Amino acid sequence: MSTPRTSKRTPLRPPSEDSRRTKRRVARRGEDGRDAAAPDAPDAPAAAVAAAAAPRQPRGGPGKHGSVEPERLQKVLARAGLASRRQIEEWVEEGRILVNDRPAGPGQKIGPGDRVKLNGHLVPLRFGGRPPRVLLYHKPEGEIVSRNDPEGRPTVFERLPVLRRGRWLAIGRLDFNTSGLLLFTDDGGLANRLMHPSHGIDREYAVRLLGELSGEQIQSLTTGIALEDGTARFDSLRGEGGEGINHWYRVTISEGRNREIRRMFEAVGLTVSRLMRVRYGPVELPPRLKRGMWMELPESEACRLAGIPEPKGKDRERAPKMRRTVARQ
Repeated sequence: MSTPRTSKRTPLRPPSEDSRRTKRRVARRGEDGRDAAAPDAPDAPAAAVAAAAAPRQPRGGPGKHGSVEPERLQKVLARAGLASRRQIEEWVEEGRILVNDRPAGPGQKIGPGDRVKLNGHLVPLRFGGRPPRVLLYHKPEGEIVSRNDPEGRPTVFERLPVLRRGRWLAIGRLDFNTSGLLLFTDDGGLANRLMHPSHGIDREYAVRLLGELSGEQIQSLTTGIALEDGTARFDSLRGEGGEGINHWYRVTISEGRNREIRRMFEAVGLTVSRLMRVRYGPVELPPRLKRGMWMELPESEACRLAGIPEPKGKDRERAPKMRRTVARQ
């Protein structure tokens, strides 16, 4: 009978002191590969304070947005279409804006790695000069240029396409009974550029009057006529013919006060029976764009309108399409 064989096992030996020190050094090794126990490494409390005070790295690594310079908070949020810069400054003073979960300060700059919240909601930001989007809309009579109307009237925003980021901003306004060209953009800076009086962007209108202007009336309307809110005048005024009591005129004006054109003609004793905007700055109302339809301006033209370089390396753009949308409930 054979004797069972027994295997010889090497007895477990406790780790040496050198081995334990090596494991502790590896466990304390920082992300950058330096030994935390090295003589030139900062102590733990000082390193934590420095890390908290340092600016956050952009998502996707420090090199992803390395060429993007920080910008003022008001400029970035206005470009995102939230509000005007003045309104955003008021929100900062009221403490409604947080940057990296801390209250924003006046004149603060932010970059792609920062998280901005408005009223507790994360705001999608845009850096790197992405071209703005611009819509041309042929507004019909009977729509109001507002997001909400206490009277329940239809608004122009109900017909626009839905944006995944930001919101559409109306460039100027048109009265409830005025039709014609209305521009929209998702870039607050471009909206301010086209609306601010300092830029002197002119608008052209086709006006139908109940009656005909005399030479004296034309002189008053082009040199200046007194209104309740100040003097107003047309930059140009020319006749376009007409039949019976209806006469058409083309006028250009560089302001956008409430019902200004109608009030100017009323001041000389004539009534506007139809008013239609046909041009806003360099953008004209396309003849094929019928009432209630919209089209998007090609990216190259949007860049020229915003005064920024056109994107490079893109294929030739196709002709824009006219679209009609049903008002959303």
